Amino acid sequence: MDEHSFRHFVGIHSSDLLYYVRGFVLSKEEAEEIVSDTFLELWQHRDEVDGILNLKGWLVTVAHHKTISYLRKKKCQGSTVSWDEVDDFVVSGDLQTPDKQIISQENMERINRIIKSLPARCQQVFVLAKIERMPYKEIARLLGISVKTINIHIAHALQLISKALKK
Repeated sequence: MDEHSFRHFVGIHSSDLLYYVRGFVLSKEEAEEIVSDTFLELWQHRDEVDGILNLKGWLVTVAHHKTISYLRKKKCQGSTVSWDEVDDFVVSGDLQTPDKQIISQENMERINRIIKSLPARCQQVFVLAKIERMPYKEIARLLGISVKTINIHIAHALQLISKALKK
């Protein structure tokens, strides 16, 4: 694999790989770092590329392993997820209920106020699950809580939002 074909390959696959890794880590910068490391490993093993039958599968596997290693290292450092990492969020107007109901701007502002008034852990779980669309199992692993606890937090948040919207 020469440099030109490598750049072409990176251009084709980087967005898919970034999307995949972004499902596991909180920040875009962390995901970009992991994807960069993955492509670096590909470049370092470029002489062996011809022997890999499914190059995209190999790339996803390497990215997955690097992501898991990153999360383990982060957890071992005693790092917890803080709101500084999540940034100041605002639910956009494209949040829709399953029946595709359009939510008015006034209701969106009410929902944002309710989310911000939730207890810290409940708010954190709700944002990761419903706004960041992170899988419950990954949230559980990241925060060190059970999936059942996540369900309880989500149910509590949805109940408060629903109650406030009925007023």
